[in-house]
Amino acid sequence: MGIAEKRNPHYYPKTGQTGPELGNYGGVKMKKNLVVLSAVAVLFPLSAMAGQGDWLVRGRVIQVDPSESSTLNLGVSTNTVPELDFSYFVTSNVALELILGTSRHEVSLGGASLGKVSLLPPTLTAQYHFSPGAQISPYVGAGINYTRFYDVGLTSPLDVSKNSWGGALQAGMDIAVGKTTFINLDVKKIYVKTDVTSGGTKIDTLKIDPVVFGVGFGMRF
Repeated sequence: MGIAEKRNPHYYPKTGQTGPELGNYGGVKMKKNLVVLSAVAVLFPLSAMAGQGDWLVRGRVIQVDPSESSTLNLGVSTNTVPELDFSYFVTSNVALELILGTSRHEVSLGGASLGKVSLLPPTLTAQYHFSPGAQISPYVGAGINYTRFYDVGLTSPLDVSKNSWGGALQAGMDIAVGKTTFINLDVKKIYVKTDVTSGGTKIDTLKIDPVVFGVGFGMRF
């Protein structure tokens, strides 16, 4: 060790740098780390994380847009209604969602109204959330739908079968706006069909198969 090195108490033999230079280097590195941590905090707010055992409750306004098809070319009107859903996180990424709502639609033939019918379509989906810890958390889902046709007000003697089972597909995202609050955007494809009868005799099968667009607000518990 030379005389200069002995006189400098901040000399570091392994690097050949003195204390002040090493200190400056450490300061620059610390600033870079702070920038990275700040970016992570913005993109991944810990307060908005959904984890195993959490519940999300959302209220949505949905537009039910039928993609109807039938031999008689029956038409089914679009309707906008409220919807309520509950999600339970089995793991941090996997959730089960139960969707509850009801809508009423006009059935027509060649532009002439045949009356109205109401649908009660509870739907259960299994969702995969790609980034549950992020401020914007997209998800996809698939599941099963049961639709109950009720309050049938079709022109006599027309009627429809009361029960339908089918699949459901879903995609959407939760956008964190607070510690436990979210804005939700969602779209679903639900497969619904019913037999149309006249005087008890089947005359057609009506596939409604709506696309359901939703926007809403949610809370995590």
